[in-house]
Amino acid sequence: MDQTQLDDCQLIDIPKITDPRGNLSVIEKDVLPFAIQRVYYLYDVPSDAHRGGHAHKEQLEFLVALSGSFEVKLDDGKTTKKVQLNKPNKGLLIPTGIWRELENFSSGSVCLVVSSGVFEEGDYLREYKEFLSFKGR
Repeated sequence: MDQTQLDDCQLIDIPKITDPRGNLSVIEKDVLPFAIQRVYYLYDVPSDAHRGGHAHKEQLEFLVALSGSFEVKLDDGKTTKKVQLNKPNKGLLIPTGIWRELENFSSGSVCLVVSSGVFEEGDYLREYKEFLSFKGR
């Protein structure tokens, strides 16, 4: 049974180096509480589309709106909440055992996902009923 709760999700500031020529943010060292194994990004997502719709058993993910904005609906099996991401120097850490759905993408938005694991289908909980069972509900 997974005990992860919504309070375990957290917004993390990404260090920003301000420069008149443009800002620079870096994800390295101890910015994230895990070693980076995979990086991917979502783009050209229609505003009415939904992405995500799953949870992970082992993998942690860190989501950043590199451009534009989108909402992340989080669910721990008991409670839900929405977090809007719209700054390239702030990201959302999603631990294991949290269902996530991404929606309301603005035009031109880009969602960067930094993950603690490589792709393994067996790590995904893609059916909500299976997720609730994993949570012991």
